[in-house]
Amino acid sequence: MPCLCSTHQNKAKNAPNLVWRGRYDGLMEAFLVSTGIVALAEMGDKTQLLSLVLAARFRKPWPIVWGILVATLINHGLAGALGSWVTTQLGPDALRWVLGGSFLAMAVWILVPDKLDDEEQEKSPRFGIFATTVVAFFIAEMGDKTQVATVMLAAQFNSWFWVVAGTTLGMMLANAPVVWLGDAITRRVSLKWVHRISAVVFAVLGGLALWGGPASIEKNEAPVEAPQKVIANDNAPAKL
Repeated sequence: MPCLCSTHQNKAKNAPNLVWRGRYDGLMEAFLVSTGIVALAEMGDKTQLLSLVLAARFRKPWPIVWGILVATLINHGLAGALGSWVTTQLGPDALRWVLGGSFLAMAVWILVPDKLDDEEQEKSPRFGIFATTVVAFFIAEMGDKTQVATVMLAAQFNSWFWVVAGTTLGMMLANAPVVWLGDAITRRVSLKWVHRISAVVFAVLGGLALWGGPASIEKNEAPVEAPQKVIANDNAPAKL
């Protein structure tokens, strides 16, 4: 009779790999969804218009791009921390309704076009281009759609690092080309359709949150039961 010990031992060894693979897939999902949805939401947004104004005014792209990166990391880092904190304060049912309603509200809000305030356009570079970009971009991002989206995504996936990394990459994908290419890129892209696609994505996320609950709650972290050890009986008659 063939010994079954090695089979169950192999399953026990592969169990941690399956758990890690599930967690890895969840982290990549948080990163990719955050990147895509923020990149779409940023198109035509107030902060992208600010990037265009700063690029046209100073004509030095590198300090502006670095300023946008630093401001986004700080702003979205705080927003992601807020989203992660929310998950510790609300129960699964309450969190499901809050996230679902927030995503659906964002789907409507994303269709409202943004415009840059005159005060933000007239700020003078008192502390240099880099510092001016950091301050202006940070202030413009406060309460903005992409900041609110970061809070909701961090609460949805409960993965602060990967959500913030994804939203930051999404912001840079939308803003860095504008700094170098100016409004040529925005003229070639239909902002109306970009906003419509973003609204659909937010609506789908809201529907999924209401239907199945937040994806962050112990996703792919179900405990794997250790297989029972089977001892081969040498006295048992072998099967022909």
